[in-house]
Amino acid sequence: MKGIIGKKVGMTSVFDSEGKQTACTIIEAGPCVVTQVKTIDSDGYSSLQLSFGDKKEKHATKAETNHFAKAQTAPKKFSKEFRDFAIEKNIGETITVDIFAEGDKVEVVGTTKGKGFQGVVKRHGFHGVGQQSHGQHDRQRAPGSLGNSSDASRVMKGVRMAGRMGNDRVKMKGLKVVKIFPEQNYILVSGSVPGYNGSIVLIQK
Repeated sequence: MKGIIGKKVGMTSVFDSEGKQTACTIIEAGPCVVTQVKTIDSDGYSSLQLSFGDKKEKHATKAETNHFAKAQTAPKKFSKEFRDFAIEKNIGETITVDIFAEGDKVEVVGTTKGKGFQGVVKRHGFHGVGQQSHGQHDRQRAPGSLGNSSDASRVMKGVRMAGRMGNDRVKMKGLKVVKIFPEQNYILVSGSVPGYNGSIVLIQK
C-alpha cells in the first residue's frame, strides 16, 4: 500500500481530450516526512509513520520535539501510520505526490462536515407525516410512531430518530487520480471528498 497525508483545498472541474467534464477535488498532498519506521523484527509488523504540516515549536510538547528530532525535522501537526508501505523509506526522508500517477485508483479517508443536532427529515430523509392542513398544527416534520404495540412498550434500539449528524470518518473508494501538479504538491481526484476546505485527508492506493 502507498499513501500520503493531504489537505483539502476545494473543488474544480477539468475537461478531457473528448470534451467530457469531470468534477474534481483539489488536495494539497504532502510533502510528508517519514518520522518513524517499524519493522517485523522490532515491532511485529512493518509500517511507516508520515507527518504533515509544520507546528510551532512552542506549541509542541517535549516528547513531540524529541520524536521529530530523530527525523531531523521540525514538529508536525499531523502524523499517520501506514502499514505495509510499498516503498522502502528511511527515517527523515520525504514522500511527495510523485508516488502516484495519473489514472491511479485511490481511496480517500476524511471526516465529514458536522451538522449538529438535526431532525429526522434532514438526518434520515423522512418525508413527514400527513397533510399540512385540517388542524395538523406542527406535526409535518415529526417522525411518527416510535413504539411497538405488539411487543415491549418501549422504543426499540436502532430506531431512526433525531440526533447528532455528520462528523463521521468516511472512506471514499474507487476515486481516480485525474491530474498531478508536483511543483505545487497538488493532486486532482475525481469526485467529491468528505470534509470542509482545509480539513486533513488520507490518500491511499
